Amino acid sequence: MFELYSFHDGTVHIPPEFCDVGIGQTPRIHQRLQLFFLQAVVQCAHSFQSTDRPTVAESQFCDFALLPEVAVLKSTASGNMNFPKTLTSYFPIFDMIARHIGNVETEIGLAHWPNIYCGVAVFLFFLLYLACKKIAVKEKAVYCGLLLIFFASFSINALNFIWHGFHYPNSLPCRQSFIYIFLMLFICFRAYAHLDETPKKYVAIAFWGSICFVLLAEKLVTQEHFHFIVYYVAIIFLAAYAGLIYIYKGGRRALAGFLALALVSMEAAINTTVTSVTTTSRESYTADNEEVRILKDSLEPASDFYRVEKKTRKTKNDGAWMNFPSVSLFSSTANADLSKIFKKLGCESSTNAYSITGSTPLVDSIFSVKYALYSDAVSNTELMMYLRESGGTYLYENLYTLPLGFVLPSDIEENWQYEMDNPAEVQNDLCLVTGADEVLVDTGGTVNKNTFTFTPDMTGEYYVFVLNKKVKNVKANLPSGSKSFGNVDRGYLLELGTLSPGYEVKLTADEAGEQLNAIAYRFSEDAMIQVYDRLNRMPMHLTSWKDTKLSGTVTADRAGTLFTSIPFEKGWTVKVDGQKVETRKAFGAFLAIDVGSGDHVIDFSYFPEGLKPGVLITGGSIVILIFLWFLRREMERRRDRARMLRIRRMQRESEEERADEEGFEEIPEIDEEPEENLNEMEKPDSETPDMPESEKHIDHKKQTTEEQT
Repeated sequence: MFELYSFHDGTVHIPPEFCDVGIGQTPRIHQRLQLFFLQAVVQCAHSFQSTDRPTVAESQFCDFALLPEVAVLKSTASGNMNFPKTLTSYFPIFDMIARHIGNVETEIGLAHWPNIYCGVAVFLFFLLYLACKKIAVKEKAVYCGLLLIFFASFSINALNFIWHGFHYPNSLPCRQSFIYIFLMLFICFRAYAHLDETPKKYVAIAFWGSICFVLLAEKLVTQEHFHFIVYYVAIIFLAAYAGLIYIYKGGRRALAGFLALALVSMEAAINTTVTSVTTTSRESYTADNEEVRILKDSLEPASDFYRVEKKTRKTKNDGAWMNFPSVSLFSSTANADLSKIFKKLGCESSTNAYSITGSTPLVDSIFSVKYALYSDAVSNTELMMYLRESGGTYLYENLYTLPLGFVLPSDIEENWQYEMDNPAEVQNDLCLVTGADEVLVDTGGTVNKNTFTFTPDMTGEYYVFVLNKKVKNVKANLPSGSKSFGNVDRGYLLELGTLSPGYEVKLTADEAGEQLNAIAYRFSEDAMIQVYDRLNRMPMHLTSWKDTKLSGTVTADRAGTLFTSIPFEKGWTVKVDGQKVETRKAFGAFLAIDVGSGDHVIDFSYFPEGLKPGVLITGGSIVILIFLWFLRREMERRRDRARMLRIRRMQRESEEERADEEGFEEIPEIDEEPEENLNEMEKPDSETPDMPESEKHIDHKKQTTEEQT
């Protein structure tokens, strides 16, 4: 592999951010960042509502993953956030709305057309929504404003740039369209919810309004995606949906529901048939998986690091899928520098991917590709030897494979002209600076409009490089049959395989108006052996390698540059004889260090950039969360205690008030007391009947209490 994946069998691991092992289209890192930003905004909004929520700490909880992603994003083709300096529009709003008609080709390329189709019935229900008097004008204004914002974001370059994480999407444009579809369907549902109160004349107006739009679209829309038949199909379905609405309003709702289900299914089936994207069946996708695993497991335990490539791959992530170290990679976080150097060496590359397609034995050797898997048997050469097979898959060994690292003379790095446009010239120049012959020999050829022909001069591996970047697809007529090449404009070498002299090879461009300017090359095995011997004079022998660490030894007969086919990353730390040395980027993409003459022990270790501060922030956030949890718990305890004290005080006061009401006796007013009564009251105690002193004492206390009461 080139991106050194981490596997249980001990292969080396290079930045985990590079190792996006998803098959096919992987989610973009920008989308994940948008989710983080959206989460932060939501949490901040909640923080205004409640001060009890530790939103700041929660928003930092995943920094241990986010910061490394941000760090690796800087190394991708999406890392340069060059905001558009001028505003431009891709297409009119009218044309975008017309894509609701359906049966229009799905956009998966770079033309920016939004895929917003969700049924032609939206024309009817949107107009009914606008006409419904039960729905507030304020609501209509808000939702229509949101729709207008989405249309603007689909068409205006600056808004499109912002929506995709300050980056233009690489295929699959207008990825926010699913939000627009949800909004449009919600608006239609609002109209359906008030369908009972909607007069039938409004239904008729909405129908004819929709028909008028379709007719205008047929007249005004000039895009090639719109075949004339789509307008007639749209009118038929609009009439059917309008009829269903009348049936529904007529009271036959069960019948209307059944017919609506059938009609929607029919429309979806027709649209899918016309616009669906071709996919691979699971049977063919997994056809040779077991054979590849058997051959991979049959390899002897490695005495040194190597990589494996599947020449007839299904995806660029076959290595990650079937667990073998490979060069090819498709990832939303693909290193931009690697994509550039791959293209310079004649391999297929793009914004988010690079692969071994177009590589020569020299490129395979530089990238330590020791084993190759083929779906067809090929002849042994001086450079490659057959090992074994399983079913229809064949395993071959490259006999001239350079190690993971080797010492180069310093002048090679200075003199190698790897920035040239022709990859054959780039490889030949490497041979020249090492003192070897050219590996790619020009065999000539003839250009005739959109065709290119040449005749092999001797048996060997042949390649063709197309100079005209407007040519995207090429078909080659070979002795073994025809072979097609796509994405030729990416500038990779077309591998024609082994050819014998005497047979004229003809290549034809699909673009009839484009001239097929091309050059044919034969790969020289003798020159390959020469350059291998010169590059392998001072190899590095690995003694151990794990996921994030590797160690090895090297003997340098003179000072030079220890070049490795490891992608350069700031997270790498290299020690020579126990002393940390400075790492640098060699040839614009690879990890390299300077070494002196003599025997050296080299230790490599990797720690993702941004992981340490991310862990610290996350750890601090956890501490803050715990502190805030205890603080909130203590505050709740205090509030509960204060609440209980208040309740008890209120209960006590209530009991005292109730006691006062029960103990109170009304005393009558006394204007004049009868004299005899007064005299009786004023009699001395001596006249009262004799009683024991204790009883007198008790009676006195009782009297005193009664008087107080």
